[in-house]
Amino acid sequence: MGSISDPPLLTNFTQLLRSCPTTTSSSSSPIENADMAPPQECELPVIDLSRLSSECEAERQSCAEAICRASAEWGFFQVVNHGISSELLGEMRREQVKLFETPFESKDRSALLNYSYRWGTPTATSPAQFSWSEAFHIPLTKISDPSCYGQFISLRGVLMKFAAAMSRLARTLAGVLAENLRHHRGHSSFDETCHESTCFLRLNRYPVCPLSPEMFGLVPHTDSDFLTILYQDQVGGLHLLKDSRWVAVKPNRDALIVNIGDLLQAWSNDVYKSVEHKVTTNQKVERYSVAYFLCPSDDSLIGSCREPSVYRKFTFGEYRKQVQEDVKRNGQK
Repeated sequence: MGSISDPPLLTNFTQLLRSCPTTTSSSSSPIENADMAPPQECELPVIDLSRLSSECEAERQSCAEAICRASAEWGFFQVVNHGISSELLGEMRREQVKLFETPFESKDRSALLNYSYRWGTPTATSPAQFSWSEAFHIPLTKISDPSCYGQFISLRGVLMKFAAAMSRLARTLAGVLAENLRHHRGHSSFDETCHESTCFLRLNRYPVCPLSPEMFGLVPHTDSDFLTILYQDQVGGLHLLKDSRWVAVKPNRDALIVNIGDLLQAWSNDVYKSVEHKVTTNQKVERYSVAYFLCPSDDSLIGSCREPSVYRKFTFGEYRKQVQEDVKRNGQK
């Protein structure tokens, strides 16, 4: 039985099932796959970022090479000794839990965090397009605004520190990836196109789902940004495609997860891979995570760092519009 803080996910999903009495193999409900064998668990490449500041040039180079190799082979990797304290991460989690424990009606109808609350999948036309989750998708420009927090004013200071730390880490990693492709402006080029007015934090909660462990907490997708950094709990549920097979990511208490977005794949001319991933639900415990998205402005031109280019040049605004149209028409991009 759900609590008063839970959105009416079961009601909406049931209505969606009833509106789709027959399904095809491409749009079947996740609950129909409940008896399938669970995917193999994997441990992502783990990279010790303290090596980037080593006095030894060979050590620094080895660390940079490990980042770039994981980005090309996996599209995902984990970082430890990343410079974000365990105290700050713990504060973030405690404040996040308090926020999501708010009654659903309050979250859904208030101006909390710039009206950024969302739940389920309003655009879903089949059960396979439904995400069993709720989230606050917050522009960084609103994080410092006291009027966005209501009774959760203690969240403001924590979010400001957390966003600043994640931003520094994202720019460091993006700079390493750019410099690897002989783009010597690496770090500064991302500073010019990605700033507070263009990046986002997303606070996620995946409530307990009574239906099936195969239900999507977040449907399969790739990220429409340059780079994403994820802070997750130890519940598990994140899966990614590796060699055309779904694998489950083993949680690492000391690590943050980094994944390449669509824009960095395009910019790198397919050297780095934006990999499809998803989240599955849990029938016994809820799951929390926070994602930082390194995004450019809508008018930023995305072109390849190399010629001949696999992709034509496009603006981020054009790409976002195309993604929205694809999702509305097909349920996915």
